[in-house]
Amino acid sequence: MSQNATFPEIAQVIHDHTSFILLSHIRPDGDAIGSQIALGHSLEAMGKIVHYINEDGLPDNLAFMQGSEKIQTPPSYPADAEVCIALDCATKPRLGDNALHAASLAKTWINIDHHISNPRYADLNHIDDSSPATGQIIYHLITSQDFPLPDQTRDAIYVAVSTDTGSFQYSNTTAATYEMAADLVRHGLDVGTINAQIYDSNPYRKIELLRSLLNTLELSPNGKIADWQLPNSVKEKYNLKPEDSEDQIDLIRGIDGVIVAAFFEELPDGKIRVSLRAKDSSVNVCEIAQQFGGGGHARAAGIRMTGPIISAREMVLAEINQSLAAE
Repeated sequence: MSQNATFPEIAQVIHDHTSFILLSHIRPDGDAIGSQIALGHSLEAMGKIVHYINEDGLPDNLAFMQGSEKIQTPPSYPADAEVCIALDCATKPRLGDNALHAASLAKTWINIDHHISNPRYADLNHIDDSSPATGQIIYHLITSQDFPLPDQTRDAIYVAVSTDTGSFQYSNTTAATYEMAADLVRHGLDVGTINAQIYDSNPYRKIELLRSLLNTLELSPNGKIADWQLPNSVKEKYNLKPEDSEDQIDLIRGIDGVIVAAFFEELPDGKIRVSLRAKDSSVNVCEIAQQFGGGGHARAAGIRMTGPIISAREMVLAEINQSLAAE
């Protein structure tokens, strides 16, 4: 199906069924987990049965969220759910093999996402690449269809959108984003407390990680590309968790003159995880990522590719330089 399913069409499927399994992408971030908690608690307030599943479970840095304890790793058996809703996941495989097995009894699939590279892999797809976060799509679904907005949903929407917009700093932040935030405040959102929980509660190991990353920092001769590397040895040394490296790349994107930032991370299976960020519209990092089987957004994209890290870095930086030369 190429055409977007409308909110009323999605709402009709929700009204017509009783049990749901909600999935989000591996190595989940605030938008992934926030979207699950937000939609799931709204569905529960409607009397629905909801299974909250993520391949990697709940990151420690999001455990403060109301209702987050419901996020579980996949059981060994398929969940008893009629409908699977995939949230904030650009491709079906990124939901994870175990999560897909958990959802294998679902007869209907709904795909709600904001990644431009999403191939629309469900029965009903609502892909809005103009939205800064999947959480904002969930907000519009809930409010337009008069779904319940319990406190857990309210707070989770804010976390989802705030974390995916750099605390409302990125260029994808729209007037609708601020209007949404104002409405959440009117519904009782405690902005000061929740922002402190999101941004002012970092474990010391994350600072140790930053020190190590800075020692690998490289700036291209023209000053337009900054990159750094995270080998497995550093992750083992500091007992790092996957969420510890999230958003670290924003520090080097902020260097004056840098247009593209790249983060190369060695994974235990030998693959290399590459995160790409562009400061402006002169370079589309999603197109760069797609050259290596990745995807994402024009200014934020990712890749998983064959190592070693030195060859992955060489190939990706060459593609970035080529894109910069063509601007």
